[in-house]
Amino acid sequence: MESCSSSCGCAAAAAHAEAKTLRWLLAINAVMFCVELLAGWLAESTGLIADSLDMFADAAVYGLALYAVGHAGQQLRAARLSGWLQLLLALGTLGEVLRRALFGSEPEPAPMVGIALLALVANLTCMMLLAKHREGGAHMKASWIFSTNDVLANLGVMLAGALVAWTGSNLPDLVIGTLIALLVAHGARRILGFAR
Repeated sequence: MESCSSSCGCAAAAAHAEAKTLRWLLAINAVMFCVELLAGWLAESTGLIADSLDMFADAAVYGLALYAVGHAGQQLRAARLSGWLQLLLALGTLGEVLRRALFGSEPEPAPMVGIALLALVANLTCMMLLAKHREGGAHMKASWIFSTNDVLANLGVMLAGALVAWTGSNLPDLVIGTLIALLVAHGARRILGFAR
């Protein structure tokens, strides 16, 4: 009986720690979604817009994962829904890249690099918060994948900004927007694999 209450207490403590981490992740990603979306729109950067949509997907996923904490039967369902949401946003991002490729854009490199650097700091913070939970349930594994993808996306936007400044072309921005969308789609596929 004592071991049962002890294990129940450990599970409750672990669930509480996960929930606290997820609240921080949700807040960080929600704020960065707003910042990057506005900056991406003003700077005409598909890379920043793609990254902002990825932040939005992450915030939604962290909200779903927060719901799944303590509801063992809902963890796979939350991970599955997260994967489908990521896939839809990847397709939406590819549509935006195509629209800007057809109708043109003039991305501004300085905001691209500066905002991507801010997002990189935010995502590295998220990874530090997640590090102790990354081998948890499917919902926490999904959260770790999202943060890892985000760091790669931020570095890509910074590189694209530098290339836009160097070449004067919008092509690097369109390429990084496409690559981020494909990275998000790949993350979605991995998450849906966990959810099976």
